[in-house]
Amino acid sequence: MTMKCSAIPLTGVPFPRSEYERRQHKVLEAVESARLDALVVTASGHLRYLTGYAGNGVYFAPFPLILVPGRRPTYVVREYDEQSVRAYSCIDEIDTYTQQYDFGTVCADVLRRHGLQSKRIGFELGCWNLAPADVSALQAQLPDLKISDATRLVSSVAAVKSKLELEVMRDSMRMTDLAVRTFQSSLREGVTELEMAGTMAAAIEAEAGKAGCEMGMAPATILFGERTKLPHGPPMPYPIKMNEPAFLEVGASKHGYIVGLVRCAVLGRHPATESLHALAEEVIDALVAAVKPGATAAAVDAAGREVLNRSGRQGVFRQRTGYQTGINWTERGDLSLEPCSEDILKTGMTLHMPTILCSKSGYLFGTGAHVLVTARGAEILSRTPHTLYRA
Repeated sequence: MTMKCSAIPLTGVPFPRSEYERRQHKVLEAVESARLDALVVTASGHLRYLTGYAGNGVYFAPFPLILVPGRRPTYVVREYDEQSVRAYSCIDEIDTYTQQYDFGTVCADVLRRHGLQSKRIGFELGCWNLAPADVSALQAQLPDLKISDATRLVSSVAAVKSKLELEVMRDSMRMTDLAVRTFQSSLREGVTELEMAGTMAAAIEAEAGKAGCEMGMAPATILFGERTKLPHGPPMPYPIKMNEPAFLEVGASKHGYIVGLVRCAVLGRHPATESLHALAEEVIDALVAAVKPGATAAAVDAAGREVLNRSGRQGVFRQRTGYQTGINWTERGDLSLEPCSEDILKTGMTLHMPTILCSKSGYLFGTGAHVLVTARGAEILSRTPHTLYRA
């Protein structure tokens, strides 16, 4: 496998400044369409999308990016992290605070400076990195501030990928496929979940090192035998035995763009999970066929559930069908494929659809697809088949 990648920069953002300016412009158009006077962005994935900064310091308190139509973006960050924010973001206007209790005062001062103290401002109330106490601190400083929920605003723009983003995501998928192939070729009696995780990570690290890429494996769910009954379980020193199932959900990451897959295997035979997998394959086929521009998220979700209804095994599926992907695939507030969702699919969107089914005895097993929405329908990004691997 050959991959062209630029050398890892000591500082700087992974995309040209013009790409971030394009994104900011699209978000500001959405701000005006929503009849907001400004937007305060605090979700770490959204901050990285709009600025390049990965948000390593936002555990401390919010690092709000303030977007106002007609003005340059302003970043409010902790003083300790200022130099990293300047080095790894494309934002020039930066204000700082020192302690957690300073956040409300400093952020309020910036909003006053922009004349927003009594305006209607969107906040990401349904995303990570913004606590109720943070909103209360601002409201205490600006009692006339009109707060609106803008949880979905940035994600609705970020859902449609640019050419540059798709190039990065294709690179990530090539590495994810490498991880899957490594998982399959390394599956043997006695290998532990932890050993498997290490082998997969080493394969990605070696390939990324040859290409000079900033890439790695996101924390993976690797479960063997009875432990496949544990959703999102971390790998442990548990060995697989003959006639046991193996579950994998893995994603490689480049510049924060994680492209994940669900792939499962059986060492020997395991009828209960083999039956689940056969049904999951039918569901995935139906979902992929339903993905097209103009379809609602609910309609795609319904296509998969119809297969389950016909099978008479509706109770085996206990979650949503899928979600949008890009930077930070665990962000809250993104497009979700689930019943009653009115979101409309558009060309350029990327979606992860993990079909994980639950047997009567509790095994979680299945397969998935990561797709790009094109004018002709869904393009499957992976090159590893979604069929059951038998070791």
